[in-house]
Amino acid sequence: MTHPESTPNGHRPPAARSGWRWPLQRWRAWWDRLPPATQDRLAVLGPVVSVVLFLAAILSALVYFTEQVASQEQEAVIRDTEYAQQRLRLRLLERQEQLMRLARDIANRTLEETAFVFQAEALVLQNPELLSVHWVGPYREVVTGYTSPSAPVHSQRLAGQPLTTEDTGGAFELARDLHQPVYSRPLRWNDSGATLLLLVPFEDQRRFGGVVMAEYSVEGLLRYGVPPEVLARYAVTLVGEDGTLYAGTPLKPLQTPLSRLPWSARPQRHELPITPIGNSLLVRAEGLRADRDVGSEALFWLVGAMSVATIWMLLGNMRHTRRRLQAQRALVAETNFRRAMENSMLTGMRALDMEGRITYVNRAFCDMTGWSESELIGARPPFPYWPESEHDTLMARLHDEIAGRNAPGGFEVPVKRKNGSIFYARMYVSPLIDAQGRQTGWMTSMTDITEPKRIREELTASYDRFATVLDSLDETISVAPLHSHELLFANRMYRNWFGDGPRGHERLLELCAAVPVMPAPEENDQVDALAGLPADALVEAVAEHAQIHVPELGKWLELRTRYLTWVDGRLVQMLIATDITARLHAEEQAKLQAERAAAASRLITMGEMASSVAHELNQPLTAISNYANGLISRLRAGRTDQDEMLAALEKTARQAQRAGSIIQRIRAFVKKSEPNPTLSDVGQMVANAVELANIELKRHLVRLNVYQAERLPALLVDPILIEQVLINLLKNAGESIQCAQRPPGQRLVELTVTPRRLDGRDGVEFIVRDNGCGIPPERLDRIYEAFYSTKAEGMGIGLKLCRSIIESHHGRLQARNLYNGGGVAGCEFTFWLPVPNGERAAGLSAQLNETQPSEAS
Repeated sequence: MTHPESTPNGHRPPAARSGWRWPLQRWRAWWDRLPPATQDRLAVLGPVVSVVLFLAAILSALVYFTEQVASQEQEAVIRDTEYAQQRLRLRLLERQEQLMRLARDIANRTLEETAFVFQAEALVLQNPELLSVHWVGPYREVVTGYTSPSAPVHSQRLAGQPLTTEDTGGAFELARDLHQPVYSRPLRWNDSGATLLLLVPFEDQRRFGGVVMAEYSVEGLLRYGVPPEVLARYAVTLVGEDGTLYAGTPLKPLQTPLSRLPWSARPQRHELPITPIGNSLLVRAEGLRADRDVGSEALFWLVGAMSVATIWMLLGNMRHTRRRLQAQRALVAETNFRRAMENSMLTGMRALDMEGRITYVNRAFCDMTGWSESELIGARPPFPYWPESEHDTLMARLHDEIAGRNAPGGFEVPVKRKNGSIFYARMYVSPLIDAQGRQTGWMTSMTDITEPKRIREELTASYDRFATVLDSLDETISVAPLHSHELLFANRMYRNWFGDGPRGHERLLELCAAVPVMPAPEENDQVDALAGLPADALVEAVAEHAQIHVPELGKWLELRTRYLTWVDGRLVQMLIATDITARLHAEEQAKLQAERAAAASRLITMGEMASSVAHELNQPLTAISNYANGLISRLRAGRTDQDEMLAALEKTARQAQRAGSIIQRIRAFVKKSEPNPTLSDVGQMVANAVELANIELKRHLVRLNVYQAERLPALLVDPILIEQVLINLLKNAGESIQCAQRPPGQRLVELTVTPRRLDGRDGVEFIVRDNGCGIPPERLDRIYEAFYSTKAEGMGIGLKLCRSIIESHHGRLQARNLYNGGGVAGCEFTFWLPVPNGERAAGLSAQLNETQPSEAS
């Protein structure tokens, strides 16, 4: 077959040879003329050469970019070193100017020795790099000065002590001769490293009058003179002109075999002399990026390994080519065999690609639909066998099918034959996976279910009467006519509990006492017992609920009763019983756990306050011991003044009563008891809580102020639980102030108790306000969650219990932060408890008035 553009003899015209196709065809013709062995060698040699060239390019790029980065880093080191040198220079010039003012005041005789010591002390304390400042006379004698308490021994110079040439490094003579400030060379000492002297001369009546000498710590100059950002980025050292290290730690780069690679990171260094000191002291900055070495070396070895692996795979490709050809021929044979098997099946097979295009159908599929294979292969949705009225539904089904959202049991679809008739089929979809494990499409099997569908619809219609009940519920459902021993329906749970008879239905009605009393119908009377009654009202009535206990089952059941019209027109009663034993047990356990948690919280609170309570008890016990020892001493000495002994014994008894009252209060607080709401006096509850909480607050040096309104109404509460809430809130307030580290004069907690009317009800409001660190705003909504705490050692149950206690008393607990400007200045917890209303309040108040005198007596 000749090309359309070729001549009759088979050659293409010259115009067709233009462009890129002609060189490509010539290269392909030359390649085809080569022997197969040569083709295999060239096919392997080309990629190998390409890999080698790629590896060489990578190495060259690594070296080039490494040099570029090193140059940029060197510029950064130079820039930061100059910045550090300027900062040191400015700091030294500022100190030099201050010393020159001191020298000028001494020369003008406006500064005495005492004032000099005072100014020198201020100068040393304000500048941590200064070790000492001294006034030295013209003959090297120390007149006076001040030395830092942390200065080494050699800096401790006394008045009148002469200075040697070694002490100043020759700088004293140079300052005397030049009549200008002189810096000494860095002096190294055995006890404190290296120091630096600054000598500022002054004249006394046009003669050399001495110098003001300041001693610098070279390490201090490095620490306080070099900017922190430079110290964090480089290894900064102060060295001499001969390389002697005076301060700082030099950089020691790791010496590894990989560091010799051309792209390995090299240390960048730059040094500058510190003016006005001169070349005797230089600032040096060293930097090394070690992280670049790891990435570069890893990239090199990765590229090398990939190149070696590529070469090895290319070399192995020649050996496996023949095997692949043999496998291809076997695959063709296997495909033909499977094709024959699929064409002999009665189930229709259809394959779709990932875009929803039909790529394969077997003979059975064509026979079912009446469409030929050529008409179906390559078809896109909507397919020819889709009914026109179902296009939208089937398109949505196809999208689910391509997306993999298919039920394992398949799905039903209507199918249109080529002659226009419709039949129903069930399709099963599974992924189509190739030999490499990749999904290339979806395989669908189709079965004609027209006849099974018709039978299933008839069976479903015969069970319509059972659509009103469900047999898979956990509740028991039973239906029976009124005043009859017939059981119309019972689900599986009913049969498991009560059997198949109506006895269980009647037993449930007996337990809830809901059986209507009506005359028994005659046996021959076929008329409904409720004939003539308004049955529609019963059907439309709301269901009745009752909780009953069934001894035979040992269960608590929630029974719901409803009247409905049965399928035969009779009025029936349906009972729905739900097992609530576990729920009631859980509610009881939750109530018990809440009581235990409240008791445990009180024990935890007292455990945290143990040290404070012990300190509080130690005071009366110490006083008792002192009084007893005093009485013993008087008796032994024979001094038995009856009045003094009686006074001492009375004081001893009062201290014992005080210790006993503290112990009794603690025992009453931590005693485990059932919640017992009683009419309680607010003032007494506040006094009891304040007495215990004040022990812990004193330990934190926190002052407690109590503001309580007069004539507060009595509350129907459990006083121990309310005292527990007050103690927890007061203790938390003290800990918040301790966390904020307020000064002793500002540690204050306020407790305010006032009447307040809320939502139309009278009540009492308790407010605990502190000036602590407050609650983070993002955590304010979570402080009442169980086991969530803002304190590092908190258990997260205190505020949860407080809220539960207040809500159990029909009250409210709220928290908010107090702000001063834009910052948190404390926290405020508020809870409100209602007052009993009406006659109950009057009766309880009378009861309280009767009990108070007896308690007071």
